Amino acid sequence: MEEQEEGLASVVMKELQQVAEKFKDEDEEEVYYSPYANLEKSAVLQEARIFHDSQAVRENPRKCCTVIAQLLHLQNTGQFLNSTEATDVFFGVTKLFMSDDASLRRMVYLFIKEVAETCNPDDVIIVTSSLTKDMTCDVDLYRANALRVLARIIDSAMLGAIERYVKQAVVDSSGQVSSAALVSSIHLFGQASENAVVIKRWISEVQESTSSNNEMVQFHAMQLLYKIKQSDRLAISKLVQQFSSRNTLKSPLAVVCLVRYTAQLLHDEVSEGRLGDGYQGGSSVASMGYKFLESCLRHKSDMVMYEAARAICSLPRAEAQDINPAIILLQQFLSSSKPATRFGSMKILAAVSNTHPRLVAKCNEDLEALISDPNRFIATLAMTTLLKTGSENSIDRLLKQISAFLSEIADEYKITIVKSLQRLCYTYPAKHRVLVGFMSNFLREEGGFSFKKTIVNSIITLIKAVPETAESSLMQLCEFIEDCEFTMLSTQILHLLGEIGPTTSAPARYIRFIYNRVMLENSSVRAAAVSALAKFAASCPSLRPSIVTLLKRSLEDEDDETRDRTTMYVTVVEEAMEKFPYVPPAEDATPEEIRPDVPEEDDTAAFVLLGGMPISFDKLQRSLQVYQSSPGTMESTAPMTFSSLPVVEDSPEDTSSNDAVDDGFGDVGGADDGAVNGEPAEKVDPAAAVYAIPELAGLGRTFRSSSPVPLTETETEYVVSCTKHIFESHVVLQFNVQNTIDDQRLENVSVMLESDGELFEVTGEIPAETIKYGETGSCFTLLQRNDGVPIETSEFTCMLHFNVVQVDPSTGEEESDAFEEEYPLEDLEISTADFMAKVSVLDFRKSWETVGNSNEVLEKYALQFKDLESAVSSVINLLGMQPVDGTGSLKPNSEGKPHMLHLSGVFIGGHSTLARAQLGMQGGGVVLKIAVRSDDESVPRMVADCIR
Repeated sequence: MEEQEEGLASVVMKELQQVAEKFKDEDEEEVYYSPYANLEKSAVLQEARIFHDSQAVRENPRKCCTVIAQLLHLQNTGQFLNSTEATDVFFGVTKLFMSDDASLRRMVYLFIKEVAETCNPDDVIIVTSSLTKDMTCDVDLYRANALRVLARIIDSAMLGAIERYVKQAVVDSSGQVSSAALVSSIHLFGQASENAVVIKRWISEVQESTSSNNEMVQFHAMQLLYKIKQSDRLAISKLVQQFSSRNTLKSPLAVVCLVRYTAQLLHDEVSEGRLGDGYQGGSSVASMGYKFLESCLRHKSDMVMYEAARAICSLPRAEAQDINPAIILLQQFLSSSKPATRFGSMKILAAVSNTHPRLVAKCNEDLEALISDPNRFIATLAMTTLLKTGSENSIDRLLKQISAFLSEIADEYKITIVKSLQRLCYTYPAKHRVLVGFMSNFLREEGGFSFKKTIVNSIITLIKAVPETAESSLMQLCEFIEDCEFTMLSTQILHLLGEIGPTTSAPARYIRFIYNRVMLENSSVRAAAVSALAKFAASCPSLRPSIVTLLKRSLEDEDDETRDRTTMYVTVVEEAMEKFPYVPPAEDATPEEIRPDVPEEDDTAAFVLLGGMPISFDKLQRSLQVYQSSPGTMESTAPMTFSSLPVVEDSPEDTSSNDAVDDGFGDVGGADDGAVNGEPAEKVDPAAAVYAIPELAGLGRTFRSSSPVPLTETETEYVVSCTKHIFESHVVLQFNVQNTIDDQRLENVSVMLESDGELFEVTGEIPAETIKYGETGSCFTLLQRNDGVPIETSEFTCMLHFNVVQVDPSTGEEESDAFEEEYPLEDLEISTADFMAKVSVLDFRKSWETVGNSNEVLEKYALQFKDLESAVSSVINLLGMQPVDGTGSLKPNSEGKPHMLHLSGVFIGGHSTLARAQLGMQGGGVVLKIAVRSDDESVPRMVADCIR
């Protein structure tokens, strides 16, 4: 019996071993080894000698294809051929043209095109004769590919030699050849200006190609035709008019190109002020272009219809009746079976809803159906658009849909929904309790840091923008920090409680939430909680005894930062309590007899704990850098105070970052508005070039420097721009001159100014000694300002004076003596706004009341603008001041309502200046009412007179 069991066991083991070996063989067979693994360049070059064996090339073209593939692999992995190797390989490649194998010929074309960019042009030229021969053969495949490869390797001189062949290929009966010739011409056109000159002579052939029966040929011909005419606005206008009226284009791609060119033409009409009375009844170009776009909405191709709708919806200053036909088409696309069509339509509607929510509201039923779309991207766009277009009565119903919707999508889409809810709260402030409560519910549910941070930032922004939301929002945030796992959010909310909590109707209700953080959280949160408690004590004298009792429990905290803060706060608050003891009101006191619970005027705790820095730390750093770079300041014995520091303007980066925090209505999938990737770029003082000139060092420190003002077009022989450096009694004009002529060297370059005004007098010039080709040099002109004349706009006629030396472009050697030359520039304007530094204030209302109305100037103007947005932008630019409180742009859904603009700045001499402007539409124009205040009586009048 035992022997039978042993025999059975051995049989089973033998069977298992056979099965294991079988699977082992199958695994070994499935292992894939790349034919390009461990390739050595020397071995591949050795195999490439097969190219020189004509018999092997004819009999074994597959082997040659493999060698070319290996050479391309070496090229793509960074193992480039040196000059000797490339020459040898290219000589071998020329012999491969003897083979009639189509696959090998295509590999040869691919090899030449890929390797030509990294090899010596002298080596590449070896194969041009073979390619030229293929270009004139009878095989369409060879002709087309030869044209494409030649476009990569030839220069302008060789283009002239083969011009006749390429022109013939452009109008060839074979669509493959014609398309290849057109694409090659497009590449050559952008490579060099000499090529463009040659290709422009082919305009009749290219025009003929637009009538081809091949759709791809029409598409490429339309692109090349536009490139040839793009610098001539009138030619582009005729191009659009010609093809839009004839209706000869059969290619949907060509029509899409024409739609885009038409849209660009309409954008130019608006930017250059030639629109007239709208797109339908304005200029002939605008009317013609709009009619063509509208006709494309009825094209048989979905691609053309979509592009036309997108172009119409993106037209600047378009009215509702202009956009309505496109909205009707997009509404139909929302029910398409193609996800790409639904997404494209949805994205356009989401963009239009920002400016024309009532138009998009017609699609609300279709948008609600898309909330359940399997593509979450489309569903998110539909939901955010509904939040923009929905009425106040539909908010509750939308929130119910969002509740189920948010649980099914990722955090990146949730963030977009939250930002739309924030915007909705701006539109309907009466619904703030419902909306804030809804967002707060998701703070207590599962979600990542970015999602919850977006909710917290939205609530904080709403508190500042809609003060009615403060108390209910603070309570929601207090409940959130009771169970918040993110330290950064807890400290941010505690800081907010310390700032806003004491100003609410019942400050004491927040003390418990803050003190819980002292007892239960980590050291960073405890330190923030202690600071928040101290601010409550400084702001509310009635709460000081109880808060001091709570603070003393942290005097022995294990964290040094928390313990040191507590020690300082207790000392400061107790000193204030001794100096100004709080006397509670009598029980029978009337409301009029009860004193407000605010600190006294000389209260130490309020001064130390509530008084903020007069300047932000970022601006303080920049101001100190400017102070340090100013000539003579480091040797001065005068004390350095905030008032003696240079004025630092708000940079565009500061403004954009503030806007991102305050608004943050990004697109779906946008980056987190709190994330900052990389270090901020170091800001360079534009006046550094002035400080480096000894002759100008005696002028002192600049008050401000303007952005460069172009005085020529960017395509001219000499490109000139001017930077205005404003000093206390002088203006230094820095002219940056770029020499774009390769056979000239400019010497003794200066700019002569002429003006009839009495405000400025030219007192000095510092020319640029030498400006070589491609370089930019600076010359300076010094103007002295007449202090007895009010500052007003002054215009100067400018003429560039210089000596020209002809030089050899290749060697730089002089070929002639210097001769005088002059070049007219555009007029330069120095306006009152140039003397105003863009400096924001933390609290505009408080600053406005502090300045008072003793020096106030009130004015009313009628402005010639068709819309408020343009008027607001123009007023900001004319005054040169910084918009504050988010008033620099119109609020969403504010159509027809007046816009209030708050501006602040510092005028030359250090005079703080504030302006309040109300702009409203009236009688087809814009009416501006403006009030300007300053601590100097002459400044408000000069600022108000900037409006012209």
